[in-house]
Amino acid sequence: MRRFWIALAGAAAVGGVALAQGWPAAWLKPAPPVKIADNLYYVGSEGLSAFLITTPKGHILIDGPMEQNVATVEANIKALGFKLSDVDILLNTHAHFDHAAGLARLKADTGAALLASAGDRPLLEKGVYPGSEDVAVLRFKPVKVDAVIKDRDTVTLGGVTLTANITPGHTPGCTTWTFPVKIDGVVRKAILWCSTTVAANRLAPKPQYPKIVADYRASFVRLGALKADVFLAPHPDQFGFAEKRAAAAPGKPSPFVDPAELPRRIAESRAAFEAELARQQGVRP
Repeated sequence: MRRFWIALAGAAAVGGVALAQGWPAAWLKPAPPVKIADNLYYVGSEGLSAFLITTPKGHILIDGPMEQNVATVEANIKALGFKLSDVDILLNTHAHFDHAAGLARLKADTGAALLASAGDRPLLEKGVYPGSEDVAVLRFKPVKVDAVIKDRDTVTLGGVTLTANITPGHTPGCTTWTFPVKIDGVVRKAILWCSTTVAANRLAPKPQYPKIVADYRASFVRLGALKADVFLAPHPDQFGFAEKRAAAAPGKPSPFVDPAELPRRIAESRAAFEAELARQQGVRP
């Protein structure tokens, strides 16, 4: 029987069609697994992230990129010496096809329970992009959500606790996860940013979904109040993964530890958002 504990708190621009039809080649290019912390591993592709958190009582997998990435994710988990059947929990940063299309197959292959936000649950269970439900290229295989998490809820398994920070905008239920990790013998705070990029979203004059602009701005404020030593993201290039992977070496400080990265990345994203909003509103600089 799967055992985990949920504590209730308080009570890339997309265009074209498929790899042969336009996805970046890196999205589907296999990559070897990389150990980031004592129990945290990168198991995604060259262009789409997936993270495995291991515990003595089972494991947590965050994000199931495109369905074509599932073989890479599963091979990486096995290459690290872990069993797919020991993955007990699936989490998601946000319900876009490039981070959720593989969840249905991963859920079937592992038997894990999928936990997701209320805002993204209908998108996951319908396999659609909010506000662009009729765009076939943005659809993905629907997946059943087993439990709904709310803002500041925690998910605990095997002594590891993750906190859900709902940071909507990129999707209505975009979820930024924070959790402790141990690197070089020191406990650090990691953050897996959901994303505050505009990507394919319409901000104006016909917004992707109601209140999207207000959601983005509220999320920038929320993220600006958080602190983290280790910054992670749904796309490896969003947190300099390739450079950090290349810089990692025994006896040297971990390149993944950078307390200044979170505020820097959020400031960059906020500026990009405001510029894109002005562009979509037809405001001239």
